Amino acid sequence: MSSNKHLGELGLTARSGNPQARVSAITLDSRTVKPGTLFAALPGTLMHGASFIDPALRMGASAILTDREGAAMAAETLARHPEAALVVAEDAPAALAMAAALWFGAQPETMVAVTGTNGKTSVASFARQLWTHLGYPAVNIGTTGVEGAWEAPLAHTTPDAVTLQGILAQAAAEGVTHAAMEASSHGLDQRRLDGVGIVAAGFTNLSQDHLDYHPTMEDYYEAKAGLFHRLLPEDGVAVINTDDEWGARLAARVDQQVLRVGQTEDCDLRILAQRYDAQGQELRFSLGGQAHHVHLPLVGGFQAWNALVALGLLVASGADAGEAIAAMPKLQGVRGRMELAATRENGAPVFVDYAHTPAAVETALKALRPHVMGRLIIVLGAGGDRDRAKRPLMGKAAAEHADVVFVTDDNPRSEDPAAIRVEIMQACPEATEVGDRAEAILRAVDALQPGDALLIAGKGHETGQTVGDTVYPFDDLEQASVAVAALDGRL
Repeated sequence: MSSNKHLGELGLTARSGNPQARVSAITLDSRTVKPGTLFAALPGTLMHGASFIDPALRMGASAILTDREGAAMAAETLARHPEAALVVAEDAPAALAMAAALWFGAQPETMVAVTGTNGKTSVASFARQLWTHLGYPAVNIGTTGVEGAWEAPLAHTTPDAVTLQGILAQAAAEGVTHAAMEASSHGLDQRRLDGVGIVAAGFTNLSQDHLDYHPTMEDYYEAKAGLFHRLLPEDGVAVINTDDEWGARLAARVDQQVLRVGQTEDCDLRILAQRYDAQGQELRFSLGGQAHHVHLPLVGGFQAWNALVALGLLVASGADAGEAIAAMPKLQGVRGRMELAATRENGAPVFVDYAHTPAAVETALKALRPHVMGRLIIVLGAGGDRDRAKRPLMGKAAAEHADVVFVTDDNPRSEDPAAIRVEIMQACPEATEVGDRAEAILRAVDALQPGDALLIAGKGHETGQTVGDTVYPFDDLEQASVAVAALDGRL
């Protein structure tokens, strides 16, 4: 990567100020500006980044990238700094993403992305695992950070464009040739992935979530569909779960080649049969009409769809199908995704899952049911400062598909935890309310009888609980293990 580039090399043209400005760094954070930096002042959900143009210029920014609104907001400030170039873009986030891609100038050779409400992390991880078994240096990028041949933490499922392009360049420098990315609706809507060169895109499903950000389900869907309509090239391949009604709608709209995943006869990757056992499932499926049979060491029927979307992404990106299928029995579940946390001495298992939407709760419980001879128990809550409408729907899903329900706190954030619990329990009044999450887990584990199973839903891989502005250490997997050990006399 060059340490100094002209605006033209980044695909940008100065509207005013110094047209010969050169750039030595790119940032969205005015606090990190140093002389020569291009500062991107983008529109935000709470405020416009133009509010920080003045301090950025005083710290030596050589160029400002913003939209018309931002330029108008900072007109007086910009007039006092003619030495800096002003770049005004109709779609400033997209312009930043493309400029960041040109700035860093390197990505893994083969990249795929997957979107959907549930299953993104599993699909991305499964794709990375399959590539690894085929001998490719690979990573997955998303909720659990960067994992695989090169690793790094991430603050968001889809990082901002500058961070993302920097990560991709570092991964490429470390020899990573294959990468699977999670594409969140926020990241797609805010153009963070623009500039990422994907060859295939996957879609898992769509159900109610993030309606605190997207005005309607239609807006939520359109954000997801942007991965295919805007980012996937014409010669790319779309791998879509068409058993999902939104997926079927998407498959009918995309212009690229489509690999359909599901149970219907028109599916290219078709699920023919599943049989469940305590360790996972036997899966019979067809690819292009040819039948295959594998054992997936993954609990939950929905994992078959995730595994096949991952397989589709590999096939779409040029991997040998036979070798990829042979590697499927080696897949390992993602941390906090239908993960076996502990088992009582009486044989009752405790699972932890990230399910935090109504559809995810329903899917997780229905997926566990074939593995359970006795009662299905669930512990769940809902996050504060998020989509409130889904709370009673989560309670309804728990009441309809579990035998025993414990309602507790998730990440209440700035909201009253008791008020959140009340909204969940509108649809499951028979549930047991236990505000303290550790106590709720302990009581649920204590309730397990031979043949029963417990699902702790909502937080999955998270290792903290956010109350107010404070994040307290809390790990559902750890709490489940401690509860089992204490009740079975192993502590």
